[in-house]
Amino acid sequence: MDILLKVWSFFAVNVLQQPAFMIGLIVMIGYVLLGKPWYDVLAGVIKAIVGYLILTVGSGGLVSNFRPVLVGLKDRFNMNAMVIDPYFGQNAVTAGVEEVFGKTFGNAMILLLIAFIVNILLVRFRKITKMRALFTTGHVQVQQAATAYWLILFACPFLLNNNVALLIVMALILGAYWAVGSNLTIKPCQELTDGAGFCLAHQQMFGIAINTWLAEKLFGRKKDGKSIKKIDDIELPGFMSIFNENMVCTSILMVMFFGTILCVLGRDYLVEQKFMKEGASMFFYVIQTCLYFSVYLAILQLGVRTFVTELTASFQGIADKLLPGSLPGVDCAVVFGFGSANAVPLGFLAGFVGQILAIITLIVLKSPVLVICGFVPVFFDNATIAVFANEKGGVKAALILPFFSGICQVFGSALIAGWVGMAAYGGYLGMWDWAVVWPVMTGVMKYLSYGGVAIVVAVLVAIPQIQYRKDKKGYFLITENYEAYKELKGMKQE
Repeated sequence: MDILLKVWSFFAVNVLQQPAFMIGLIVMIGYVLLGKPWYDVLAGVIKAIVGYLILTVGSGGLVSNFRPVLVGLKDRFNMNAMVIDPYFGQNAVTAGVEEVFGKTFGNAMILLLIAFIVNILLVRFRKITKMRALFTTGHVQVQQAATAYWLILFACPFLLNNNVALLIVMALILGAYWAVGSNLTIKPCQELTDGAGFCLAHQQMFGIAINTWLAEKLFGRKKDGKSIKKIDDIELPGFMSIFNENMVCTSILMVMFFGTILCVLGRDYLVEQKFMKEGASMFFYVIQTCLYFSVYLAILQLGVRTFVTELTASFQGIADKLLPGSLPGVDCAVVFGFGSANAVPLGFLAGFVGQILAIITLIVLKSPVLVICGFVPVFFDNATIAVFANEKGGVKAALILPFFSGICQVFGSALIAGWVGMAAYGGYLGMWDWAVVWPVMTGVMKYLSYGGVAIVVAVLVAIPQIQYRKDKKGYFLITENYEAYKELKGMKQE
């Protein structure tokens, strides 16, 4: 048993928690199952790993570039508050789970393993479960396993003395959430990318499904037959036409928005915190910092193009031989290479405005839990939602829905983190599903005991069944033959 745990620990640390190598492993298995020669397998694995590493350079750069603003808002205005960010949330669990519940954080990794097996089994028996997506983003799984561990410990104190039953209940809930959530993103992703062959496995899967539906229902095609106006359809007059170029649009918006915040923080503060060198020009520091957003976005999109091609091509081998009709669930940043590029900065800014207004409301109402916005939720949630919203509902949806998403992130996180006690340890995961969906699930389990656990699992399992019943002909066709699915969809529209 010890040997198995050591093997699992090695795999979890070096592969599962390193998404680049996890993607490389999936590509290798897929190409081997397809019978590719060894040199094609090797080339595909290298391109997949390098592509994902390029993506992480872009996303990591975006996060680090935002750090002066995040730290400044907290320190400059003496705000002692909880940060909503996946890494702050994971650190909060690590710091507090033993003190609050008498449990070790190591159990969260065992939970991750069992939940991943549950996800695989649910997809393997897709004809019964109607689930078609495998959650492959390991770093996200670690963050979610940590937060779910705390939330379920809080909601199910009746399981604290039975470690085996506790882990089984947790794994069923988390594994079902992974399978159902990523399954919900299949239709939006396939339609956005014209059948690229992947779905999303991240922190806002229910958020994507709900906001895509809202975009289509509230802002979609008009009754008079006129098509919706998407971001790229807007013809800007005169000098404003420069905003049609993504790199220019992102750069100007960031200079206007974050340049203003950096100027408010002031030169003395930026030098004191070593964000800016002594004697450096404040003007050029602000310009360079803001323009780096465009640089990192361009890097991120290059990474997406590099590894998605290999992943989707190789996953056909896994789909044919091991998990027929399934799709890989990948990082939400992958969709930034599809749809409108300008939806990314606009969705980010709309979500940020929503978060700031919600935080101001908490301060005015003297909330016992104050929130500091983290870059990961405000950017990756809201930019992703904007890409899908723009596709289905146009520019209005791409601005309005991320704005309300930002409000939900702050209010939902403040509510749940204060209630379960995570706020005292400085952080909460804070992304859409964990600010909206998981608080509801936690409340149901807390107040209905075993019955609540049964209800949560039953509702999760029922969601793909409902999806299937609404579109029996196209449900599996969308993953198995997208061109045939498009023909079917065209017949329906006629």
